[in-house]
Amino acid sequence: QVQLVESGGGLVQPGGSLRPSCTASGRPISMYTMAWFRQAPGKEREFVAALSWFGGDTTYTDSVKDRFTISRDDDKNTVYLQMNSLKPEDTAVYYCAAGGPYRGITTSAAAYGYWGQGTQVTVSS
Repeated sequence: QVQLVESGGGLVQPGGSLRPSCTASGRPISMYTMAWFRQAPGKEREFVAALSWFGGDTTYTDSVKDRFTISRDDDKNTVYLQMNSLKPEDTAVYYCAAGGPYRGITTSAAAYGYWGQGTQVTVSS
């Protein structure tokens, strides 16, 4: 099993940046497809970004393309989500997830068996 702990959320003004991180324990993240999801109040959890287990492929939901970047540091066993040009509609609890590994990248939450507790990101002036 792998355990995931997110950190690095917070309050930021529109146009600002944040970099939440997800530190894993128990197993190397290189064994898994890693992803970030988010859930805003009153809405369903939605896919944000994913990184293939071999680190070569990434996928993003359209609303965050060219603004968010998912990456990982195998030495620190940590996955990051660099978020730039933040908008109020990015406000949500952000969850880190691990699954697979899969040949391709899946955006379905059901494919990820391990989840962190979430970190709140609030974009407001």
